[in-house]
Amino acid sequence: MTVDIRVIRAGQMYRYYLRQTVVGDGRRSARTPLRAAQEQAGVPAGRWMGRGLATLELTPGQEVTEAQLRNLFGERGRHPDADRIEADRLAQGDSPTKAFNAGALGRRVMVTGVDFVFRPQPTIYLLWALGDEETRRVIEAAHEYAIERVLEWIEDEVAVIRYGKDGIYRVRPPGGLVAARFRHYEARSGTPLLHDHLLLSVKGQRLDGKWGSIHTLALHENTVAASALYNELVTAEVCEALGLATEPRTVTPGRQPVMEIAGVPHELIRWTSRRSDQIAACLEDLEHEYVTAVDDDGESRFLPMVSERARAKLNGMAARKTRPPKEKTQPLAQLRAWWKASAILTSGVAVDIITSLLEYARAAAVAIRARVAAVVDIALAAVDVAATVFVMNDGGRFHRRHLLAEARRHLALVLRGRRRDPGLDDQIVAAAISTHCLDISEAKTVRGREAGYRLYTARWSLSDLPARRPLTPVPDPDRQSLDDPGEPAEPRPTGRDAGEWAIPRIPLQYERAVLAGAVVREKLRTTPTTATAVRGRAYDVVTHQQAAMPEQLIAPQPADPAHDDQEPKAGRGEAIDMTALRALRKSRTDVEALDLTADRLRRFQEMATKMADDSRARSGRAQAASTAHPTRPVRQDGQQAHHPQEPGPHRGPEAGH
Repeated sequence: MTVDIRVIRAGQMYRYYLRQTVVGDGRRSARTPLRAAQEQAGVPAGRWMGRGLATLELTPGQEVTEAQLRNLFGERGRHPDADRIEADRLAQGDSPTKAFNAGALGRRVMVTGVDFVFRPQPTIYLLWALGDEETRRVIEAAHEYAIERVLEWIEDEVAVIRYGKDGIYRVRPPGGLVAARFRHYEARSGTPLLHDHLLLSVKGQRLDGKWGSIHTLALHENTVAASALYNELVTAEVCEALGLATEPRTVTPGRQPVMEIAGVPHELIRWTSRRSDQIAACLEDLEHEYVTAVDDDGESRFLPMVSERARAKLNGMAARKTRPPKEKTQPLAQLRAWWKASAILTSGVAVDIITSLLEYARAAAVAIRARVAAVVDIALAAVDVAATVFVMNDGGRFHRRHLLAEARRHLALVLRGRRRDPGLDDQIVAAAISTHCLDISEAKTVRGREAGYRLYTARWSLSDLPARRPLTPVPDPDRQSLDDPGEPAEPRPTGRDAGEWAIPRIPLQYERAVLAGAVVREKLRTTPTTATAVRGRAYDVVTHQQAAMPEQLIAPQPADPAHDDQEPKAGRGEAIDMTALRALRKSRTDVEALDLTADRLRRFQEMATKMADDSRARSGRAQAASTAHPTRPVRQDGQQAHHPQEPGPHRGPEAGH
């Protein structure tokens, strides 16, 4: 994810932001004025953002002062200009208490905001750091544009104000939200890392004029969808402005690929990954301690296997343990000169490539755009999105926000850096819900009856999909083992470091998700009722997932376009699917790493068949429940939501939606 979120509380945490975050993660003494400290650190002043500024009589782009930050985030949610308001009321003869309350925005709160951190993909900020001034300005403009659009989406579709007993009433903030944006240029290791901190206030005004607090849980739940939207927007703006294209790159085997600018060498990305290498080395030791931990009786404390949940926790611990102190910040011009010299000396990339990085990326873009058509098939996209979300979510249950995040990732994969029509992600989600998803909600609360919290699962039988779990049930490795701790953990071989031996892990789920999409697409292709909507596996191979790696793009191999658009010949479904998989391997896409052979496909299907009885029983229960309690249809306006065209007047949904 390229968007992180962290809660801001009044008190010590706010003081940390005021002393370090707003000055580029430097160190600011209490006596140094904010603007002077920012100039010394070489970072620009903070700027106000959001439609809610009009309510507070502030202007978008206006400089953020220290007093305004203190009032809004440090004084438990007061008006940014509360000092001026209080002085005016005192001058009018009001009592001190009444004058103080005049500057309040509703009730005082301890959680005063959230910190969204937006950072583009490594290949984008490498072009920003090593390119010329024009390239830098274009990338910064695209970065700001993407942040603005994500904030608009949060205002229109995510943020809700709760009020009434137990928060029974929920409304969108009709006037929008207020946020302060601060820009940073480098990582703690000193390598380039363009990123912005967006301090979003939790204060919002209702239609009756009263001030309430934004429900921060909704912001946390939609962070993945916000990250996917930011990635898609910033990449499209950069690629359209500079004539570039993207390609999928597998960072971690078994995980979803990330979309990066084609033509930027991998060695440059490794040059910026010093912190990642430190965290990875520490993570190896922590994983070894995890799988070999024993209690006072010598019994294993945990099962000797690292799950996704445990790995995420251990990764956070490794990041905190290896976090270096922030070096003294420097002006951007000096940093850019130092970065280019360091890349030439230490990255291992040729000097002419570093000095002409944009030209190499443009050459790769020409090859990609000539081979990959910018066509989005909503029917195929709905299959891919539903299958991926179904397999990768625990128990096959998911919400609309999971489909939305995956739809945006799918569009980024298909379009390769091109802009898309507004609302296309909502159309894919609507098609996935109406065609491939079953509403299994048992709403017992007000929140559970909202469209965004309806619970879905896939309509398909599990016997059609690859097995999600191993045949032998594996308890949650995050929990302490009880009766059967399993096999004892393998001790670390003598004389070997943690990175020199294999730590058992639960397999990642994305490989199964890719295979699930292939199986479902083949089933739909051979079904008469859906054959017209899904145009075959060959279309999916050519249009959706065909792209070469950077070294091939500079001198692409000759292709045979005469057979690209042909439908596969009729025959056994397995033979058609394996033909497509071989084509994928020849084109060296990210899916090539899956190495799906015919034998392996059969094994997956045999494992899945054993789950058919459970699937039929589950389907029967869901149908019985839907017959006894008819499910309310999903509101169309809950699917077709905010579709921004160009910056302009707000036309958001009605309050209370």
